[in-house]
Amino acid sequence: MTWTSAFGKGSGWLLQKIVNGLALTRISPNMLTFIGLVINIIAACFFGFARANNANRMFLYAGLIIIGAGVFDMVDGRVARKTNQVSVFGAFFDSVMDRYSDVAIFFGLLIFYARGNRLFYVGLVGFVMTACVMVSYTRARAEALIGTCKVGFMERPERIVCVILGALCYRWGVMAPALWVLALFATLTVIHRIRYTYLETERRKLQAVRELRGTSKGNEVATELLR
Repeated sequence: MTWTSAFGKGSGWLLQKIVNGLALTRISPNMLTFIGLVINIIAACFFGFARANNANRMFLYAGLIIIGAGVFDMVDGRVARKTNQVSVFGAFFDSVMDRYSDVAIFFGLLIFYARGNRLFYVGLVGFVMTACVMVSYTRARAEALIGTCKVGFMERPERIVCVILGALCYRWGVMAPALWVLALFATLTVIHRIRYTYLETERRKLQAVRELRGTSKGNEVATELLR
């Protein structure tokens, strides 16, 4: 067994123990989701209240707090399945709280750079925040139209890992490259999803046309679809 597989197995065992313990308390999975949001807001406050003379320490704390929030993000769905509390609303609520968590974290960074008069990074963080929201929006909108749209690299776990690495390694100047990586790959993911949705809708339109052709009325409808 390699050390990576051993680490993965050990992490899975620990996570399952946490899930089992939370399941015994009968706590609502939605409450776990909400706690995760509150913890992320606390991390955002550490970003926002950081100053030049204590930024290394404040960003380190923020990164560790986001890791703690990630634990709740990982266990809420598992607890729901363990306690038979899975619901459509729960999935919806989790998605909404995730968006609020993302915006809160980036808003904290935006305040930090604004207080330091680093206007270029204020703009960069604003762009990253918008791009990350659009990553989620394009998937949600596409899946309402075509059923599934899981293409693209920069999903939420990858985005959170970038922020955590930037925060933990802020003293070595890692946050700026992390923001650039987020800006680039989040934008590419949005473009990828737009292209995928366009191709899929066109494919379905052509398929519908082929199925309709053969009758006089079907030919008229097919002609309208191709316009």
